[in-house]
Amino acid sequence: MTQTSGLQRRLCELLRERSVARGDFTLASGRRSTFYIDARRTTMSGEGLALIGALGLERLNARGWAPALVGGLTLGADPVAFAIAAAAQAQGRPLDAFTVRKQAKTHGTGQRIEGCFTPGAAVVVVEDVITTGHSATDAIAAVTAAGGRVLGVLAVVDREEGGRATLERAGHAVEVLVTATELGVR
Repeated sequence: MTQTSGLQRRLCELLRERSVARGDFTLASGRRSTFYIDARRTTMSGEGLALIGALGLERLNARGWAPALVGGLTLGADPVAFAIAAAAQAQGRPLDAFTVRKQAKTHGTGQRIEGCFTPGAAVVVVEDVITTGHSATDAIAAVTAAGGRVLGVLAVVDREEGGRATLERAGHAVEVLVTATELGVR
């Protein structure tokens, strides 16, 4: 077994243990579902951060993406971006993170994008869970409006409910670490 498959297997186990719940749920999209994936219970754990950082960085490399920055819509994208940036730093590779607010601040500098973002930078938008693709689309719009160049989208989990296809139809390459099928919920 390769190191990658071992890391991915463990990420699936951790997501099943910590993040998958069954029942009757209303998703952010308004859709009803018999399962919910609260990825933050994994992405904000020490082990989850280590796994996501290593796997995320590996997927960036496999895609040939060499971003200067990773980030996305707060709150779900934040630990994913921070994990990947930290994994890159551990390998001596420069990669910084940013976060996109849902709305621009009404005080201070009034920025919508916080952190290390710079106009003109190559960016990979990250996401914890893709369902409809709306959060990633919102982050892409904010980054593009601020002068960033989006290379693609990387998500921890794809619920396989059309969000990936929506992003790809809009011209954005998508990479996912785990699918709902791999988690056994589809």
